[in-house]
Parts: sequence; C-alpha cells; structure tokens
Amino acid sequence: MYLIVTKTFPPEIGGMQNLMWGLANELSKDFMIKVFADYYEDHKNFDEQVSFSIERVGGIKLLRKYRKAQLINEFIKENKIEGIIADHWKSLELLKTDKKKICLIHGKEINHKKNTSMNKRILKVLKNVKTIIANSQNTKNLAIQLGVEKDKIIIINPGVDIVKELDKNTLDKVENLLKHKSPRLITVSRFDKRKNHEKSILALRNLKQIYPNIIYICIGDGDEEKNIKKLVAELGLQPQVMFFKNISNKLKNTLIAKSNIFIMPSIIHKTSIEGFGIAYVEAAQYGVPSLGGKDGGASDAIVHQKTGLICDGNELDEVYSSINSMLENKKYLEYGKAAKENSSKFEWSNIVKEYKKILN
Repeated sequence: MYLIVTKTFPPEIGGMQNLMWGLANELSKDFMIKVFADYYEDHKNFDEQVSFSIERVGGIKLLRKYRKAQLINEFIKENKIEGIIADHWKSLELLKTDKKKICLIHGKEINHKKNTSMNKRILKVLKNVKTIIANSQNTKNLAIQLGVEKDKIIIINPGVDIVKELDKNTLDKVENLLKHKSPRLITVSRFDKRKNHEKSILALRNLKQIYPNIIYICIGDGDEEKNIKKLVAELGLQPQVMFFKNISNKLKNTLIAKSNIFIMPSIIHKTSIEGFGIAYVEAAQYGVPSLGGKDGGASDAIVHQKTGLICDGNELDEVYSSINSMLENKKYLEYGKAAKENSSKFEWSNIVKEYKKILN
C-alpha cells in the first residue's frame, strides 16, 4: 500500500488538486492507495464515488498538521506500507518513519533563499526523501541552486485527463456569445501578479488598433481581480474583455476550445514562480497554442516556435509582438495543430508510467 499525503484534494478546485487526484486515481489501478487529505466541505459525496480510501483531517488549521501527522504515524505503525508520496515538503515534516518517501516539488514552495531558516527546514525534510519529483526542468534547476541533492531529483511533468467531447448546448451558447468577435485570446488562472494579466491587457490596447473585433476572455478570480478590472476600465477596454468566474468545467473548456491563443506570460513575483503551467497543456488539448513567460517552467509545456511562443513577460513589447506574430497570417492554426499532437504525451496514462518506475 502507498499513502498519498496532500493538503489539497478534490472536490476543491485547482491545479494542485487536479494533480493529486490524477496521481491517486491512476496509481490506484495498479497499487493499493490511501489518501490523507485536509478536510474540505462537501467532500462526502465525492469520496464515496472513488475506488480508494480517503481520510479527511479537519480542525483548526494551526493544529491540523500535528493531528494529521499523528494519524498517519499511527496508521504506518499498524499497517504494511510500501511508501509515502507527498504533495509538499511540509506534508512530510512531522512524519516519523523510515519508509520510502517521495516528495513532489513545484517551484514556489521551495523558493526561499539559501541559508534562511525556511531553506534549512526544506533541506532537512528533503534529505530524508528517497526521490524528489520536480514538475519541470526549471523547478529542478531552482532546487539544485537552493541546495537540494541533485541526484535525488527526477522530472515528471503533471498529467492531464483526456478531454471529453464538448457539450452541444454549451457550444451553441459560446458561439452566440463570441459571435463577430475575432481574434480570441484567453487566460484561465488565478488573478495574481505572477500570472501577469496586466501586460496582456496593455498589449490588448495596442492589438485593438489592428484587430478592432478582438476579444480577451479572462476566467478566474483572486487578489488582483479589482486591480485588473480597474485597468481595463481606465484603458476603455470593457468591450474587449470578458470576465468569468465560478463557471462550470463545461463552459470553461468550451471557451478555451473556441479561442485562438491561450496567453499567460508569467513572471517571477517575489518568491512566486510558475512551476510548470498545466493550463498551457489543457489549452493545447483543444488545438489552442499558448504564449508563456520565460521565467518558470512554461518551456516544459510549450515548445517555442512549434506549439506556441515563450517571451519575457516583463517586457511589454515582447508580449505584444509575440501575440501579434501568432495572429499574423493566422500562424496560431499551425501552432495549434502541433500543440494538440504534443499534448498527448502529458496524458495521465503516459505520465503515470514514470511514477511506476519509481514505485516498482
């Protein structure tokens, strides 16, 4: 039996939640899996429908990690465990076992300066881990710079589920919504500084001069939402920008499928860095190419000048010219076709093979 220890898990929504779900779901086809996850309301209905055991740990956040660690430590003593797979170094910090440990690293959570107390805590935990799985080459490089043992790190990109056929009614709804609006740009992400909506909107102001019917679809919410909407209003771009949040997956996927370019020219903000960018792959599955930023792991998800473009997200000129070059002569069609072909390597059925090599 393998334990999967994670803070986040569905039905909560998000990239990490999807990653840990995909991993648990795929591995449960070949191994006995038990998940220890933090409590999330409305979890019962979800938990009853899965083929493996999920134990939810609730209580005050400050005390929860101690209670969770105690439950896991007791479970390990009483059961035959092959090993533990953790979403985060903090999920392993309080576990007292010499069973095989595998820890996923993503970028942001390990990005603390060398010799700081946080860096020392991270290194202490990772020293007792057998295998460290980085989500991209960039995350591996960052970990090595911060003192993590190079020989322990392997790269396994996050996986994606095979896309389902789009719903006819939702397709009709989106077609009506986007009628006469072209070209179509889209971003699906939280509104935070790292995702760089600001530069995308500033580029849109210039693109509007060439493409008067251009539309930019923003799906998500977050701390920067007010600032982004304020910027759109100040630039008089309300007719060119559509905001969506708390929408169904059906609608989200249909909006992606009906767009021309996925744009997320991410930057580094303080210690926050884009580890990989699964959203680029999700767009690629629908034949939509991406524009990503050079800072972070986007280069693992986007093949530059083949499935999209990588630019310096800090430079407005680069963001603008990259989008424009994909729109000129509908270059995005060629990139989109290659993106769709390339996306199959990220399907969970292929990604899980890499995990099995470690577990077997």
